[in-house]
This record gives sequence, structure tokens and C-alpha cells, in this order.
Amino acid sequence: MAVRKKRLGDLLVESGVITEDIVDIALREKEEHQKLGDYLIQKGYITEQQLIEVLEIQLNIPRVSLYNYPFDEKLVTLIPKETAKKNTIIPLKKEAHKLFVAMADPMDFFLLNDLRLSTGFAIQPVIATKDEIKRAISKQYDTQQELVGKWLEDSQKKKHEEVIRIDEQDDSPIIKLVYSILQNAVEQQASDIHIDPHEKNLVVRFRIDGTLRNERVLPKELQSVILARIKIMANLDITEQRIPQDGRIRLLVELKQIDLRISTLPTIFGEKLVIRVLDRNHSIVELNQLGFSPTNHNTFMNFIEKPHGLVLITGPTGSGKSSTLYAALNKLNHEDVNIITVEDPVEYQFEGINQVQVNAAVGMTFSTTLRSILRQDPNIIMIGEIRDRETAEIAIRSSLTGHLVFSTLHTNDSIGTLTRLMDMGVEPFLVASALNGVVSQRLCRRICKHCKEEREISVREQEIFKARGINIERVFYGKGCPVCQLTGYSGRLAIQEVLEISEEMRRIMVNNEPVSKLVEVAQSNNTTFLIDDGLQKVKEGLTTTEEILRITTVS
Repeated sequence: MAVRKKRLGDLLVESGVITEDIVDIALREKEEHQKLGDYLIQKGYITEQQLIEVLEIQLNIPRVSLYNYPFDEKLVTLIPKETAKKNTIIPLKKEAHKLFVAMADPMDFFLLNDLRLSTGFAIQPVIATKDEIKRAISKQYDTQQELVGKWLEDSQKKKHEEVIRIDEQDDSPIIKLVYSILQNAVEQQASDIHIDPHEKNLVVRFRIDGTLRNERVLPKELQSVILARIKIMANLDITEQRIPQDGRIRLLVELKQIDLRISTLPTIFGEKLVIRVLDRNHSIVELNQLGFSPTNHNTFMNFIEKPHGLVLITGPTGSGKSSTLYAALNKLNHEDVNIITVEDPVEYQFEGINQVQVNAAVGMTFSTTLRSILRQDPNIIMIGEIRDRETAEIAIRSSLTGHLVFSTLHTNDSIGTLTRLMDMGVEPFLVASALNGVVSQRLCRRICKHCKEEREISVREQEIFKARGINIERVFYGKGCPVCQLTGYSGRLAIQEVLEISEEMRRIMVNNEPVSKLVEVAQSNNTTFLIDDGLQKVKEGLTTTEEILRITTVS
């Protein structure tokens, strides 16, 4: 089948997806080697789903879902892995003299011609999404079965100690297997990798959009060498398996600099290993990208722009507290301001801010480091986490002596933060005097934009929204597609509860009055609670009611 040589911009305009003006803007603003479709998707003018539908209809090129596709594994030898990754393509099947190739850009005529010459087949392009093709490449090239089989074959010939030494060679199957796991995690935008030892096997799971998913199951025989390889990379003691260890790896994956935080924990079936994946290319987020509602954004800006005081970000582990802290510091980072942070660990690094790593082994704790920081003439101090009374008191006294102090605390809501500080033993009058405000937040899954559909609201949902004073008739959900791996969700967004400390609240804290009084004052000040912000984002079509109820409590 010959593909008509039309320009992508013309096809999109003909289909009514975008206007000629947008095409002209895109052609002027996109980078020299950037494809038009990639730019339009990146800027939000179109979705990848819309692009695929236009190409499918206008060019009569079929679309294929690669989710559980029955690949012919012998065909991967026809297209080198480097070519497949560089051009986001993968061979699917062959019929007579035709080779079917899944492509993200079936209008790349130069690539189609190169493939025809290099393979000797007539190329039949089909369309698939970039993410699907990338996942397929990871699974079909250097497959797990081949790597595991080669290692098991080698291990029968050599003793265990010799195998570990062999792993230091770049072509070792264990090195390739570990790198494949890390590469897949980065491509799927996993936040954590869990390597769980079971009685009869080793299970690798990825946390994607806050939810753990099984990635692969490995033979039990590989447990010790995989853990040893990762420990070597993180400069940990491979002979120590009785106590937890922590380490760090800096790695280049797909031209991205990735920081990996390693944590080991002895279990009855061996060491469990968790790897936190930190993509340094996406470390600094702007405040306007955090999902604050206009009211919450204005309130938050009001108390971070004060010259002194304490600002707390609260929530459970993995609720995006660090991202909010870094966004606030980035907003305040100017050459006339001295910003110093004390963190455990330093997750991301950026220019213009002095970041200090806690090291308890040499006595460099949060409290001792804070005392030294105060002699460094800081304007703004960021404390990674308030864990004890001593750190809390130093932070509060620092805020009372002319410094703007940021920190985090593990509490369920903003009001609970006030009582938590007092439960730590901090005097109520100190909390009341120092605190500017509190942001309590959670991360919820975002509806996949590729399979987003509208539906009528249920009776239960009507009751929930009515009780919170929100009028709504229809809600959205994701029906599931290959892009989101049939989950209906892709990506995450934050919901926030922003509490500004008023004079009335300070009086209640100083007089040690019941918490219910603080809640009443917060309500009278029109504070948007977590559940309300979440339901508002459901109304805006960003997430689902089920997702909000999963992470919050209806009161």
C-alpha cells in the first residue's frame, strides 16, 4: 500500500482537529529536529489519540494495539535495537514479501525507504502509540528469557563467586537484566521499583501513578546475584545481609540522568530491595503546575511571600511534599536571597540553593545542622522533615528571629498539624506565633486523556456532592486503553488543603481550646478542605470520584 505524501499539518487541518494558525505557530516555534506531531502533543494542542485517529482515517493506515500482541520474536533480528529505539518502531509479522512494522510516525518516508533497503521487504506501516512501542522494544529485545537462560547456563559452569566477578563485564546477562529493569522503570515513569524475595521466586514490581504493578517474575536462583549487582552499583556491602542498608546510584538511561535511592531490608526469604527513581530532568516544578485552585494558589503565595514565619507541607509518604517545597523555593530563589536546605537525603539539586545532606553516622542530624545553618546568615531555611521536638523548636525559633522556614510533617490534614506540633511538646504560644500556614496534600490518579469518556452521575455520587455543596450532573472516567494499560488512569495530580493561620486561630491555640473550634474557624474562613478540592477536580473532569474517596475521608 502506498502512503500518500501529504503533510501532517494539512491532514490535521482537513480533519478539523486544529487550525492553520496553530500549524503556523507550531512550525515557527518547534525545535529544528522536532517533529510537528510531537510538538503539538507536548503543547497540548492535540492528544496522541487524536493524532492516531487522523492518520488512521486520512491515510488508511490501520492501528494496532501492542498490549499482549503475539510478536514473532525472530523478526527482531531484521531491525537492530538501536534503530528501533531511535525511531520508535518495532517489527510485528511478515506475510510473503511484506514486513508489518508498528510506527509512531508512519509518515516518515525516509525511514520507510531505509527499512525497505535494509530488510529487503516491502514495508507495511501500522500505527501504535509511542509508549506501547517503547514497552514492546524493552520486552522483545534482550528478552528476560534469553538473559536468564544464559546466566543459568553460565552458572552451571562456574561457582557463585566467579559469577559475581563476571557481572562486572558490560556484556554480562545479569548486568543487562538489571539495566533492563531500570530502563523499563524509567520508560514507564515508575516512582519506585520493588524487588521482593518470595519463597520460590523473585518478584519485580513498579509503582506507577501511586499503584504497584507486577512487572516480571524471576527465578529464585537470580536473587543473590541481582541484589549483589545493585549493591555494587550503590557502593553497599554485598556481604552484609542482616541489617538494612541505604545507598545511591547515578545512572544515564536513554540520555536522561537518573538518581536512584536504594534501600535494603532483611526478610525471611532474603533481602527486599526498594529503589526510588528520581528523574533529574523533571526535578523542579513551577508552582502553577502543582494543581492549586486559584483560591488556594493565592493563599499559598500570601504566606510564602512573608519575610519570616513557618510554612509546613504535610501528608503521607509519596504525596508530593518535596515537589511542593522545591517549587516554593524555586519561586523565591533570587540572587539577593540566601537559601539553605538540610535534607535526608538531598533528592534533587538545583542552582542557587545551598543544600546540606544529613549524616547521622557522624553526628550531623537535623538539629545539629540547623544550629550551624543559623550562623550562615540565611534568609530562607528548608528542613526536609520535622521528626522530633528539638528540630521543631529550632525551626520555630528560627522563624521567630526573622527567617522564613519551610518544612514537612506527616499528618492527615492541616488542622492535625497544629495539634501534632503541640503533642511533640512545643509550647502552644510558640506554634501560634510562628506558623504562617499549612498545606496538606495528596496525589490522585488523573483520568487517561486517550480513553476519557463522560457518564451520568450515580445516586451515591449525587449525595456526596450535594453534602459538600457542589452541583454536578455528569462525571468522567477512563474506559481503559493500551496507553494506560487498561487502568483508565495516566499520570497524577495533587489535591490540596491550604490553611492560613488567622488571629482567631492563634487565640484558640494559645488558650488550648478544643480542636473543634479550629475546624469551625477554618470553615468560617472558607478554607477548602481536601475532599472539597478533590471533588472540584472531579467536576473539572480531571479525576474520578472513586479515586478521591480512595485517598480522602468524607466527613
